[in-house]
Amino acid sequence: MTTTAVDVIAAKRDGHRLTDDQIDWVVAAHSRGEVADEQMAALAMAILLNGMDAAETARWTLAMVESGERLVLPDVGRPVVDKHSTGGVGDKITLVLTPLVAACGIAVPQLSGRGLGHTGGTLDKLEAIPGWRAELSTAEIAAQLAGVGAVVCATTPTLAPADRRLYALRDVTGTVPSIPLIASSIMSKKIAEGTGALVLDVKVGSGAFMPTVDAARELATRMVEIGAMHGIPTRALLTDMSVPLGRTAGNALEVAEAVEVLRGGGPPDVRALTLALAREMLDLAGIAADPEAVLASGQAHALWERMVAAQGGDPRASLPVARHVTTVAAPGSGAFCPDASAVGTAAWRLGAGRARKEDSVQAAAGVRWLHEVGAEVRAGEPLLELHTDTPEAVAGARLALDAVPLVSAEPVSRPDLVLGSIGP
Repeated sequence: MTTTAVDVIAAKRDGHRLTDDQIDWVVAAHSRGEVADEQMAALAMAILLNGMDAAETARWTLAMVESGERLVLPDVGRPVVDKHSTGGVGDKITLVLTPLVAACGIAVPQLSGRGLGHTGGTLDKLEAIPGWRAELSTAEIAAQLAGVGAVVCATTPTLAPADRRLYALRDVTGTVPSIPLIASSIMSKKIAEGTGALVLDVKVGSGAFMPTVDAARELATRMVEIGAMHGIPTRALLTDMSVPLGRTAGNALEVAEAVEVLRGGGPPDVRALTLALAREMLDLAGIAADPEAVLASGQAHALWERMVAAQGGDPRASLPVARHVTTVAAPGSGAFCPDASAVGTAAWRLGAGRARKEDSVQAAAGVRWLHEVGAEVRAGEPLLELHTDTPEAVAGARLALDAVPLVSAEPVSRPDLVLGSIGP
C-alpha cells in the first residue's frame, strides 16, 4: 500500500493539495472501515482549516458518489430538475415548489433530509401527515417519478454512503462549516440521484449556515462549479434568512401553511420565493410555463394530493395539534422584527427539531408569529404562539426569544428575498 491515512492527513495539515489518488483512496477506505473515524475526523479538521480547491472538491464529490450506487431514473418524457436548500427557519418551500414545477412539466426527484438544530427538515414536516412514509426503495422512487412526476423522500442508504458516514463525524467534531465539505456533501447526493439540472437555494443570515453574503456566494460558486464539472447545469440563488420565512416554524404548522399557498393563499414571502425558484427550474429545463398561473389554477394542489397519497399519506386528514399553546406578548410598542435564529431555536426547544440525529421530534411543536415582519404592534399585544406537547419546554423557548429584540423602536422592513444569483 503506497497511501496511508496519516500521509493524507499530514498533507492537508501542511496545506498541500490532495492528489486524486489520495482522495479516492481515503474516501473509499473510510467507507469500508479501513480508515478509523478519528483519522477521518482529523482530516476533516485539516480541510476545514486549510480548504480544498475547486478540482479537489470536485474529485472528493466524485469519490463519495462512487462509494455507492447511482439512481437510474426512468425516461419520463420530461426534463428532470431538482432543487436543494441549504436550510432555514420556516423554509417549507419544497412542499410547494415540488408539486408546482411538476404540474408545469418537470420531473422532480427531491431526495431530502431531516432537521438538526434550529433548521427544519423537509421529511420531518411531511411525516406530520398521517400515513406518509419517507423511506422508499429506488424502484419505488423511479415508479413514482414516472407515474406522478414528483417524489419527496429520504436518500436511500446506497446513494453516497461515504457522505452519510462523514457527515455524522463532522456533526460531532465541529467541522460542519467547511465550505468544500458542505458543497461536496450536497452535490454528491444530487449527482447520485441522477438529476439533469439543479437549482440551489443558498440561505444567508442569522438563521442560515452561511451568515454573510460573501460566505454564501463562495459556497454557491463552489457547488455550481461542481455541477458543471459533472455535466449538471446548476444555478444558485442567494436568499435571505435573517428573518424566518412565512408565519410558522415547525412540522405540522408548516405543512398547513404550504397547503394554504397551494390553494392560492398563504404568506406573500413563501409564495414569492417559491415562484422565483420555480422560474429558475423551468428556465434550466427549457419550459415556458407560467408558474404563477399554474399555482392559481389549482393544478399544483391536485398534484400535491397525488404525491402525498402515493407515499401512503392522507392529504385531507387533520394534522396533529399541540396540546399546549402559550402566547408571547410584545414587550413594547414598535415594529415586529423576528430573528430567524431565535425563532428556529425556540421551535427546536419546543420539540420541532432535534439536537442529535437519533432524537425524535414532535409533529405539532413549533412557533407561529401573528404579524408580518415590520408590522406595528403595541406593548402587551399577542406576538407569537409557542406550540408544544411538553409545556416544560416553553421556558427554554422563551429564553431563545428573549435573547434578541422582537420589537424595534425604528421602522423595519423585510429584507429582499433574493440577494443574488450564481451560474448560467
